[in-house]
Amino acid sequence: MISAKHNLSYRRNTIRGFTLLELVVVICLISILFVFAVNRLLKLEVEAERVSVQQTLGILQSALAMEIAAHVARDTLPELDRLIGSNPMDLLADVPVNYLGEIEKPRAGKIESGTWYFDKTGRALVYRVRNSEYLRTSLKGPARIRIKIVPIFDDINSNGRYDSGLDRLKGLRLQPVEAYRWTNEPIDIKQYTP
Repeated sequence: MISAKHNLSYRRNTIRGFTLLELVVVICLISILFVFAVNRLLKLEVEAERVSVQQTLGILQSALAMEIAAHVARDTLPELDRLIGSNPMDLLADVPVNYLGEIEKPRAGKIESGTWYFDKTGRALVYRVRNSEYLRTSLKGPARIRIKIVPIFDDINSNGRYDSGLDRLKGLRLQPVEAYRWTNEPIDIKQYTP
């Protein structure tokens, strides 16, 4: 017959904790899974920012198209030239919550990332990119996207620019001031030279 003292001793020996090796293996596995999860989360965050920017630009382009249609319906297409270089956000009934407004001589480094603003000096709508290492652009300084309302016109005098009253205005569009491209992998901003 087994004594109670012997039975208790047997249970202590069979119910033991993790060995140091097992604990290290578990911590390594959890760390690896954590790194993959964080990497995936960052990519989702970048994709969400890209989609948000594209959605805002799509809404602005639609608002601009509705403004053009209204002028076509009233047969006042030449009056559209007042919108060239204007703030596209003025076309919206409700501006995005991350729109800061119009800023005279903005210092991009002082503007919070993930926000829109209208640069009154440069006459461009600007988005200050939050995930800057995923955007390629030739623009110096903090990563940002600049957009302007530009004319679509028949260049009567062939000088390459719109001359109000001389060239025939056919419409307007939103156009990036500098080309930009979102990337799937981060770029080293310090080493990147377009």
